[in-house]
Order: sequence, then C-alpha cells, then structure tokens
Amino acid sequence: MLTRHTRRQFIQRASAVSVGAWIAAGTPVWSEARSANEKLDVGVIGAGGRGRSNLNAVGETENIVALCDVDSERLAQSAADYSTAATYSDYRAMLDEEKLDAVIVSTPDHTHAPAAVAAMQSGRHVYCEKPLAHSVYEARRMAEVARETGVVTQMGNQSHATDRLRRVVEIVRSGQLGPVHEVICWSNKQFSGGDRPTESPPVPPTLDWNLWLGPAAERPYHPDYLPFTWRGWWDFGSGNFGDMGCHIIDAPCWALELDYPTSILAAGPPPHVVSSPTALVVRYEFPARGERPPVRLTWYDGSWAPPYEMIDDVELPAQGSLIMGEEGQLLFPHTKGDTVLFPRQRFADLESPEPMFSRPAHHHAEWIEACKGRGETLSNFEYGGRMTEFILAGVVAYRMGRVLEWDGPNMTATNCPEADALIKPPMRKGWEV
Repeated sequence: MLTRHTRRQFIQRASAVSVGAWIAAGTPVWSEARSANEKLDVGVIGAGGRGRSNLNAVGETENIVALCDVDSERLAQSAADYSTAATYSDYRAMLDEEKLDAVIVSTPDHTHAPAAVAAMQSGRHVYCEKPLAHSVYEARRMAEVARETGVVTQMGNQSHATDRLRRVVEIVRSGQLGPVHEVICWSNKQFSGGDRPTESPPVPPTLDWNLWLGPAAERPYHPDYLPFTWRGWWDFGSGNFGDMGCHIIDAPCWALELDYPTSILAAGPPPHVVSSPTALVVRYEFPARGERPPVRLTWYDGSWAPPYEMIDDVELPAQGSLIMGEEGQLLFPHTKGDTVLFPRQRFADLESPEPMFSRPAHHHAEWIEACKGRGETLSNFEYGGRMTEFILAGVVAYRMGRVLEWDGPNMTATNCPEADALIKPPMRKGWEV
C-alpha cells in the first residue's frame, strides 16, 4: 500500500541520502503492466517552457496526474489546463507519493540525470529531453540504468520519428550514396552566457532556487541564468552544440551507425571558464564499422559556418547536415526544407527504398505505444546516450583546448587525463547518480 509522507518527513529523508540511496531505501516501485488500450498515468518534471510542449503532446491521449516545477508561477500556468493533476516543486516528492506509469523530464540539462535515474529506478518509463545528460558520465549512467531496469525510454530529439528523417536513414543505408567518408553538420544558433554575474538580486518568491540548482554547485541567484539562458552556462548547459547537436547529427549518426570516435578536435574563441562560445567547430574521426569505411564528421555552429554557401544551385539552410558519399551527396535541412540529392541528374528518378522503420504519429506517440507494449522506441537511452556522449566529448575537447585521443568505451581521453574532471564533473551532495 502506498504511504503518503508528509512534506517534513520527505525533506528529512531526502536530505540525508543520495538519489541512488533514496531509491534503495524504499521508494515505491511501480511495475504494473498496462493494457494496450489503457491510458498511462504520467507525471511531468519541468512543466513550464519546453515541458509544456511535451505535456500537451502526451496529454492528448494519456492521463496527466502530476506536474512538477521549481517555479510556482510556471507550474500554475500548466496546471490550469490539467486541473486534476497534483502539483509539486520537488520531483522526489512526486515520485515518492504518486502512482505513475511514466515520467517526462523537461528540466535544464544539469538536472536530467538525477530526475531520470530516480524515475527509472522506481520503475517508471521515462521520456527525457535532449541532450540526454549534462556530462559524458551521466549519459552513460542513464543508459546503464535503463538497461538495468528494463523500462521504456526515449530521448526528446523529436525529428527522429519523422518520415523525412527516417527516409534519409533508409536512403543512406540502401547504398544510394555509395560508401560515405565525410559528414558536415551545422547550426547558426548560439548560446553564450558571458562572464559570471557579480550581483546577488533577491530570489523571486515563485522560484525554489536551491531545487533549480539541484546537482550544481551553490551560488547566488541571478536572472542571467534562467529560464532559457542556462544553455549558455557550463554549469547548467553545454552551449549550442549540446542543445542542437542531438537534433542535427541524429540523421547521419543513425544512418551510418556512428559509435565511438577515436579522435576529437575542437576550435573556437578562447574557452571561457564559465560559459559557452559564440562559435564552435568540432571534428570527429570515426573508425570503420564492419563494412562501413571510416568517417570524418565536422560540426559548425554560431557565427562559424561551413566553408561554402551553396551546393550547385541550392543555398545551404541555416541548420542542417550534408552526407557525402562516393556516388552522391545528400543535403538534409533541419526541420524545414526538402531533402536534396546530388548530382541531381543521377538521382532524378530515385525511388524511395523499402521502409526499414515504422512511421509513428509523432515522437511521443512512439514512446507511449512502447510503454503499452506495442513496438519499441528508436531514440531510446542506449542510442541517445551514445550520441550524447560523443557530442559532449566534443565540448570537453573544446574546453581543454587540445585534440583528444578518445577511448569511448572507457570514457577517457588517453592523452589528456585532466579531461576526466569534465567527463565526470562533481555533483552536489545528495544529487549523485
């Protein structure tokens, strides 16, 4: 029988143990199977901002029974549309008190791992925003816990479920481009925090600043950190590359089955101690994979664009990827625009290859169906974790200011042991995973 703890009892217990120990100490584990036609009972961690979109996508078909946000004003805005949902400021209380089948994590990057690990270890299926985690270690840990618990997981790179992206993967895998040796990806977005604020304005009465910090080191509140700008601060986000990489690199990563790179080179403005750059270039060398040849993948972002503006008569989009094979090239704009294959004459009469993957209604629907035992998620934490790992390793290479000889399976740069501090950064006591 579920015991509803008082707020004081919960805080006393949570403050004394880490996330993992809290789970082991007796958090309820919900493992009841749902029939295919029965609605899921879903809780949402991070109910404002991006969480609102995830909430509405799942709320169309499932029961939203609990909402959690550290900002009571944003929480109230979402709760107004889901009046029967219980509301919380601390996700640990929500997981402890509510009988949930599944959880959506839509918080800033630095709190993805603690929230998702706690949810998985309590038996809930988890949908977590991209990038999957805030560090290489956290991404690996989340994939491990997903395997250990057997829950259904999905990373929130929603284009992964679209027909246009899955068709790109099918074209590449069908061999239409021939062997692929090079990929270029780019995004013109930029997030940069600048210097750390020195002022200490009062914390807004609607915000629980300590809970917002979560595993991050304590510091005074400042509005420069949130609600959107956290992406540009290393303690909370990973810049534009971390924010957009899991979207734009997804198609070539999936199509070419990229795994662990062996070498990572990054360049940009001189690295800032606390915030991300306004421009970045990262170059990965991936080894041969079975019959697939080695691949060089280069990322450009912010004010640094790829070295050409057009291919034939096609202008490069603001964000996208270019997959270059021995027999052709494929230009895939991110979100908007047609996929174009070059040379045009060669591909003028190209017929779509036989579908290799299902076409769900949308990314959330694929997760929901898998939670009910129908099908599987294709951007699960195993896949999403590996991609997040090498993207965040690129951020580490930039911050270290040197080429990294990367040992992916062991999560280490063999020529740069000092990078370990960024591969597995410390987490505040009580928030460890």
